[in-house]
Amino acid sequence: MIVELKVPSPGESISEVQIARWIKKDGDIVTKDEEIAEIDSDKATLTIAAEADGMIKILVNEGETVAVGSVVCTIDTDKAGEATPTPYKTKEEAPAAQAAQVPKADQAETAAKETQNIPSPSADKIMREKNISANQVTPTGKDGRITKGDVLEAAKSTKLAEVAKSTPSFTGERNVRAEKMTMLRKKLSQRLVAVKLETAMLTTFNEVDMSGIMNIRKQYKDVFKEKHGVGLGFMSFFTKAVCEALKSFQAVNAQINGEEIIYHDYCDIGIAVSAPKGLMVPVIRNAESLSLAQIEQSVMNLAVKARDGKLSIDEMTGGTFTITNGGVFGSMLSTPIINPPQSAILGMHNIVERPVAVNGAVVIRPVMYVALSYDHRIIDGRESVGFLVKVKQMLEEPAKMLFEGNDPIKVLLGV
Repeated sequence: MIVELKVPSPGESISEVQIARWIKKDGDIVTKDEEIAEIDSDKATLTIAAEADGMIKILVNEGETVAVGSVVCTIDTDKAGEATPTPYKTKEEAPAAQAAQVPKADQAETAAKETQNIPSPSADKIMREKNISANQVTPTGKDGRITKGDVLEAAKSTKLAEVAKSTPSFTGERNVRAEKMTMLRKKLSQRLVAVKLETAMLTTFNEVDMSGIMNIRKQYKDVFKEKHGVGLGFMSFFTKAVCEALKSFQAVNAQINGEEIIYHDYCDIGIAVSAPKGLMVPVIRNAESLSLAQIEQSVMNLAVKARDGKLSIDEMTGGTFTITNGGVFGSMLSTPIINPPQSAILGMHNIVERPVAVNGAVVIRPVMYVALSYDHRIIDGRESVGFLVKVKQMLEEPAKMLFEGNDPIKVLLGV
């Protein structure tokens, strides 16, 4: 029987997608629910899974744009068993044949050889997910078995090889390369240009003394990692500080919809991450109610999904405010572009030791410049500057984050 595989709908308003990559080759034997292709829409990268066991026949080439609902490949279920031919006519013959071929004295050695290059269940799962074959892995397990760590190491090496292969080498020759833009990159280009044309975007700046946060991280990072299983980074502090500031300046968390202003009583914070296929902004829902550990876990999970192209459209839509960190690439200062339909975005930058005046004396402190780009149609100067000052206060006095922006001593004294 021939089973047709059609392009699923990635979401509302999306009518076409691009075949980004075939995970399986034409003529491969696939199993039901196995991932066989990646597709790019203008919002996300998704995968197509096999709907039955059988042999795949590819009908659409990589890079082609097709309509949602189009047939891109077929699966011949009558050829489902052709991938693993056995040298025996029946299964019952196999044990007898093996016994006849292997002397009894060598059975232990034979058994050890039979386990070579056989992955553990967890290793096998990762190999299938990352399309890694056994001959790409160096086994270190008992009797030559492939462990989960072996596969992860192979995946890292494969990734480095792909990066090296894709990096153009300057030979002095005047070569020119043309690469088709992905649907995601085209959509991103349109959105960014639209923001510049359709909003009254301004940027205000401030600086943050990061001593308090860096001391907390230095003192508690090990116990935090041990208890929560995730590192204590800067993003959780910034997300928490932003949520506290948004409570005081709700216009920064609002959006324009026609002739109305939509205010939000919650903080869905988008975290801009750089992925292989372009900039993506996954969203942490109700960040105002999360602990630092929960925020760090969310950031890590979303970053991994972005790197692997596994983010869903729901995970990238509906944010009310965005944070972007150019500091990880060494940026000292920038003017981030608003992520529509949001009205503001906070830019983080690198931390540099700088001389600052403290109580009349010049001291060296780790300082970060921060930038808030905002839509002046909805946010006035008072709100934008006040919001950024509030964020600065929360970061320079982290204890205030535990008391909803209030002075801990005043809360203790009830004054």
